[in-house]
Amino acid sequence: MAALPTYEVYAIRYATRDGTRAEHFIGGDPHDGPMPMDYFVWVIRGAGREIVVDLGYTAEMAAQRKREFLRCPIDSLTQLDIRPAEVKDAILTHLHYDHVGNAHKLPAARFHLQDKEMQYATGRHMRYPFFGGGFEPDDVVGMVRLNFKGRVEFHDGEGEIAPGITVHHMGGHTAGLQVVRVHTSRGWMVLASDASHYYEHFQKNRLFTIAYRLDDMVQAYRKIERLAESSDHIIPGHDPLVMKLYPAASPRLEGAIVRLDVAPRPAG
Repeated sequence: MAALPTYEVYAIRYATRDGTRAEHFIGGDPHDGPMPMDYFVWVIRGAGREIVVDLGYTAEMAAQRKREFLRCPIDSLTQLDIRPAEVKDAILTHLHYDHVGNAHKLPAARFHLQDKEMQYATGRHMRYPFFGGGFEPDDVVGMVRLNFKGRVEFHDGEGEIAPGITVHHMGGHTAGLQVVRVHTSRGWMVLASDASHYYEHFQKNRLFTIAYRLDDMVQAYRKIERLAESSDHIIPGHDPLVMKLYPAASPRLEGAIVRLDVAPRPAG
């Protein structure tokens, strides 16, 4: 059997917002205090492939949602010598506004999505603000249109994107949330996206405040732990600590893009 390829993995920090601990944990927090949230798009590169994981949102959406927009995540691909127009595959962990807002900037890409997520985002729950508030109708309709053009690749549970890159359905946060498992030189790592917004969620079994099913959310923590080489190989979806634990892709990209397929710095 041929050896699996190893991939480089990057996180692009494209936006941020202030927040408090009470916002991010069901039941609040007895030690409430500041807990900002960062927004990321991820890149997998190697073996002749360049795969984007999630798409972020636009400056216009940042203004609408009152987020601090730092840079266009898709335009930032050029900082890694990747041309957006040539990207062939993009994995969508789910269809919330902060993960699917720039599909128009990848004109050649196929978009990999779970069946259950499209069903959820176009189904009965969207009439209720608690479930529908994280989605933008134009983004969802845009993905439906791309499906009619043959540019959405659906997965039902687990699927292989390429040797050493797989997707795995989690649910919980949304009905069709998926994570990405990547084979790197330091072992199998998991881009957890919103299966665990912060390290603290999976490490302490805390639950995020936006959820479709709480039981699936907490079981996702165990699933991502099994998929990853260790807890140091799990990358949460919104934790500013990621930018402190991992080195910049280059000195000029400090604070913007970090490399994840290397060992993290010691926490603390």
